[in-house]
Amino acid sequence: MSHHPPKWANRLLEWYCREDKLEDLRGDLLEYFGRNVNNKGKRLAGLIYILDVLKFFRIYTIKKINSRHMSSFHLFNNYWKTSVRSLARNRLFASINIIGLAVSMSVGLVMIVFISELLSFDTFHEKRDRIYRVLSSWKGITDDEPLDLASTGVLVGKKLQDDYTGLEEVMIMRRGAGFDIKVEDKTLPLAGHWVEDSFFDIFSFEVISGNPATMLTEPYSLVITEETLEKFYDNQDVLGKTVEVDGEHSFVITGVIKNPPKNSHISFDFLASFSTWESMEKQKGNDGLLNWNNIWMYHVYMLIEEGTDKDAIQAHLNQISSEENANSDRYSIQLQLEHLSEILPGKDLSNRIGPGMELKTLYIIIGLTLIVILSACFNYTNLSIARSLRRAKEVGIRKVVGASGFQVFFQFIIEAIILSLVALAVSAGLFYLIKPEFLTLDLAGDFISLDLALRTIVYFIVFGVSIGILAGFLPAFILSKVRSLMALKDASKMKLLSGVNLRKVLIVFQFTLSIGFIIAATISYKQYMFAVNFDLGFTTESILNVRTQGNDTQLLANEFSTVPGVEMVSRSGFVLSSGNIWAGTVKFEDPMDSIDAHYVQVDENFLELHNFELLAGENFPMRPDSSAEQYVIANEQFIDRFQMGTPSEAVGKMIDFDEKKLQIIGVVKDFQHRTIGGKIEPFLFRKRPKSFYFVNLKINSADMTGVLANLEEIWDKHDNVHAFRAEFFDDRIQDAYSEYQMMFKVVSFLSVVAVSIASMGLLGMAVYSTESRIKEISIRKVLGATEKNLVYLLSRGFMLLIVIASVVAVPLTFYLFDEMVLGDQANRLAIGVFELFFGVVLIFGIGLIMIGWQTFKAARANPATTLRDE
Repeated sequence: MSHHPPKWANRLLEWYCREDKLEDLRGDLLEYFGRNVNNKGKRLAGLIYILDVLKFFRIYTIKKINSRHMSSFHLFNNYWKTSVRSLARNRLFASINIIGLAVSMSVGLVMIVFISELLSFDTFHEKRDRIYRVLSSWKGITDDEPLDLASTGVLVGKKLQDDYTGLEEVMIMRRGAGFDIKVEDKTLPLAGHWVEDSFFDIFSFEVISGNPATMLTEPYSLVITEETLEKFYDNQDVLGKTVEVDGEHSFVITGVIKNPPKNSHISFDFLASFSTWESMEKQKGNDGLLNWNNIWMYHVYMLIEEGTDKDAIQAHLNQISSEENANSDRYSIQLQLEHLSEILPGKDLSNRIGPGMELKTLYIIIGLTLIVILSACFNYTNLSIARSLRRAKEVGIRKVVGASGFQVFFQFIIEAIILSLVALAVSAGLFYLIKPEFLTLDLAGDFISLDLALRTIVYFIVFGVSIGILAGFLPAFILSKVRSLMALKDASKMKLLSGVNLRKVLIVFQFTLSIGFIIAATISYKQYMFAVNFDLGFTTESILNVRTQGNDTQLLANEFSTVPGVEMVSRSGFVLSSGNIWAGTVKFEDPMDSIDAHYVQVDENFLELHNFELLAGENFPMRPDSSAEQYVIANEQFIDRFQMGTPSEAVGKMIDFDEKKLQIIGVVKDFQHRTIGGKIEPFLFRKRPKSFYFVNLKINSADMTGVLANLEEIWDKHDNVHAFRAEFFDDRIQDAYSEYQMMFKVVSFLSVVAVSIASMGLLGMAVYSTESRIKEISIRKVLGATEKNLVYLLSRGFMLLIVIASVVAVPLTFYLFDEMVLGDQANRLAIGVFELFFGVVLIFGIGLIMIGWQTFKAARANPATTLRDE
């Protein structure tokens, strides 16, 4: 049986070895290979043969480089030297392009790292390709649009578990388990989830100790993370140890797992067995766990079997929806599958677990970033085309001596790539300057760190080369089409793809972007200020909202009222006008006519503390918290919806609220209970003491710091586990409109970038224009033209382009904000002349400075100096 050495090693030998030595060297190596096959085996013999082939790659065996290869090498070397010398000779143009590209590329680098981190979420799960979760879309009978939720009902999970067709595992989770865990004398507040024992069959969280198949099976089982372990124990073996939870339950630690990776959409300090939650609900007599509409706190994840068509699973979910919706005439719920990779970035969903980033928002940010980068690329294109006539003779000479059109094209692409890579190095420094500011945006959140990894550095280099090719393609293409004889005879008569008109289009595009960004930033800021200063219909000034975190609200209210500077105290379920909404079903006289009315739980001091205007009736009576709920206070929209007549006529009427008979005791003037984007709707105040989660303090003191210190001291006396959490009402309102603030910051930054790039490009064009027309300027000056005439002559063309850009940018930006960004806002800024034309005036000012500076400098030049060589 004959044996042969690796073919690729033979080909390598033939490629580099001189012909006069190839035959002898190959014969010796083959003979040596044959002996090794017999003595050492084919595999080892092949390895030795490869090493020998590499070993003989020496000077005396290497072929001489033929003229074609040498020519290509020298040609590339020549491209490199020519490009570097050209950039060095034209320092102004190179600097303008490098700065413009570097500024825009720094934004691109942030986006590369940001998107790279986003797309890394949940990629550590081994079975990630087969993991899905079930979404719900809830629509009430009176709703125009459905509410999309990341949550779904326990009933859905149970039905899927009963029918395992196509499903390998199904797991039900209840989010938001907040425990005060006590070990010996240490108590800490921790956050986690209730999960079923199939959790570890679906997800790949690393288990340190415990049996993942059984450690979440039994009731009152608790799995803790490594970080939680370190807070209570010194790396002890804790399996089987008992901990106290919330002062009333005992849980057994059945497992310890690694901390969830940062790129996990599910984060937690502990996991508690879902069977515990089911047991607790049963003990409380809550029999609504399996209700079809109990979809607000539960999540269902599934692992589908390999080869299963997800459409078949979706069809099963549709069948469940159809069967259950048939039993309800007040609402409907539709179910939908969502793949693990679609969670982040993904849809805009309520009740989500972990961080969120809407896919639409990400596309908008990427789009804006690409626009800014294109603007910088256009700068390079514009200036390169403007200088193309100067380099036409260089191209002509290259073609005469034998260069092809492709070689010329390649030369100018190399030049663009070199400049782009220099800009990339500068932009890497700018990246670290803008990174902290980007991380402060709500857009980034705590789940993004913008830390560099090896793959992102590779992305950076690819990005830099790509930008070079993009920016240099059109100038390189134009110059590669130059005819050598025409270029050498009279380059000024060449028409390079109507370069002048193209440059004008690019300038208009750049300034359209700049004006549009400035207008957008101005409108965003004005809308933010309009929102935070909007008259809500009640007082928010100097009101401090303190989260009670499970403590006795009446006790805290009594204690806080003794602090000097605290003028009045009330209690409530949540903070109004900040985005929170609670709703319940209300009926009046017609049992078939119902609405989902919004409401908040308050005590008898709430209306007075916030200065609500009571139109009729009276406030809640002063009664102990243990008294049963009897009354509600309605707004005008509520009594108009049910046609109850005047506010006075509505007082005393009975309504059915979630199957409770309640009496309207008073009517308040309409106020903005939602954020200003939503319209005023029917609203009720209820007095339900068990649902108070905030203590509201009206503070009147010059020493606000002292008041806060006294309040915190009282808090620490009653609760040494939870930190004192308080926020002024006005600050909470500002947080509610952080999207406008974020929009203002992002657009303002991009507008500065776009204006800077456009201004530098305009400066470069002005310099080139004045330099190319310097003799014309001198002749005109000799013939009597004044400096004012010359400035007007040289700048009017540029000013006309800015006028055209304004005509495009103003109506386009107005439409974008009026119809798309603010179109669905019930209360919004009226976009006026200042918002629309501030950007135009600013750009005109910058343009006049850039152009006027260069043209005035050229107009003042001495004609004798310019024309002396003519």
